Amino acid sequence: MSSTASGKNGTWRNWGGNVSARPVRQVTPASVEELAGAVRRAREDGLKVKAVGTGHSFTSIAATDGVLIRPQLLTGIRTIDRASMTVTVEAGTPLKRLNTALAREGLSLTNMGDIMAQTVSGATSTGTHGTGRASGSIAAQIKALELVTADGSVLTCSEKENPEVFAAARIGLGALGVVTAITFAVEPLFLLTAREEPMPFERVLAEFDQLWAENEHFEFYWFPHTGNTNTKRNNRSAGPQQPVGRLAGWFEDEFLSNGVFQVAQWAGRAVPATVPAIARISSRALSARTYTDIPHKVYTSPRRVRFVEMEYAVPRAALVQTLRELKALVDRSGLRVSFPVEVRTAPADDITLSTASGRDSAYIAVHMFRGTPYQAYFTAAERIFTAHEGRPHWGKVHTRDAEYFSRVYPRFGEFTALRDRLDPDRLFQNDYLRRVLGA
Repeated sequence: MSSTASGKNGTWRNWGGNVSARPVRQVTPASVEELAGAVRRAREDGLKVKAVGTGHSFTSIAATDGVLIRPQLLTGIRTIDRASMTVTVEAGTPLKRLNTALAREGLSLTNMGDIMAQTVSGATSTGTHGTGRASGSIAAQIKALELVTADGSVLTCSEKENPEVFAAARIGLGALGVVTAITFAVEPLFLLTAREEPMPFERVLAEFDQLWAENEHFEFYWFPHTGNTNTKRNNRSAGPQQPVGRLAGWFEDEFLSNGVFQVAQWAGRAVPATVPAIARISSRALSARTYTDIPHKVYTSPRRVRFVEMEYAVPRAALVQTLRELKALVDRSGLRVSFPVEVRTAPADDITLSTASGRDSAYIAVHMFRGTPYQAYFTAAERIFTAHEGRPHWGKVHTRDAEYFSRVYPRFGEFTALRDRLDPDRLFQNDYLRRVLGA
């Protein structure tokens, strides 16, 4: 799933295939000291620096024509502290490896996103999140951070040490330095019972507040061109563990959700007129099921069908109205949307540029199959999201700039002032950061 393999003549491409870059050089440091040395050398050579994870961002947030830092040797758990219930991991550790290692130690993160191919630093720096009534994004579970700043020094931060850096750097967009290690809060391994069931779109909207309030983790997928959704509720369970059976799991998660879905996407791309009919069939293919397992086997699922994605956080109170507008748009526009719309929530947090910063949030994610034209759909959807003061996911397609962000993030100036202090010469600048943070 990783797309960090370079293409021809040193070209780097992201997972979605919509961003590429040709850095002057690529560095794969094996230690924090080596990384700091690479930053100092780039500075001496007058080159910009970007660190990249597995390329799961759809924006050019990690693209550079300077020095590209690849983290695949900076992996693994440094320490597990059972007294403080924290784990410190190297920044290049893939979430999948972290989740598996923690489970072996009888530990788990409280909440996670729905894919785990990303590195811990890539996922947190862009604000990757799952869904939760009371538990926030992956970055909201960070207790301390270590980063190499523009002068090549190593800075550590937490609520007690450099707290103003900690407030911003947990979702730092790669603008404040290169993250080298992250300390997460963990808890004893627990079980979740997942209940997946189809539900009419109108019923989900009518009962949304109740579904949100009654479940620790509620999310749903709406299939455009239909009145159908698939809902998922995850709640803690006393057990026993009852995982999805191997055959059922292969049929539902691999054959239907990846195999048949891939073929349906190819058909829809080849003959767009068939999309609504395919959507009606797809939305009925998955039947209700209940299973109980350890967290990462419930929160996450394989995503083998490649897509491009836009996701906005709107105030949770505005979710139902925003979705109604999105459905009206699809119904009247002649657009052919073959990918479901994903809806999740997060509680307000205290991270400067978190999409949930200071407000209870609902996330609406729109997707298009890789290789199909997505601009018309995303542009129209973005118009709806921004009318509700939406905040786009930093790693997903959007067209917003610093002027817009200064309006929808009350603490935007706090972040840019910190960046002026930590990176006055803009060593970590690229086109994307110039757009979203200003020059």
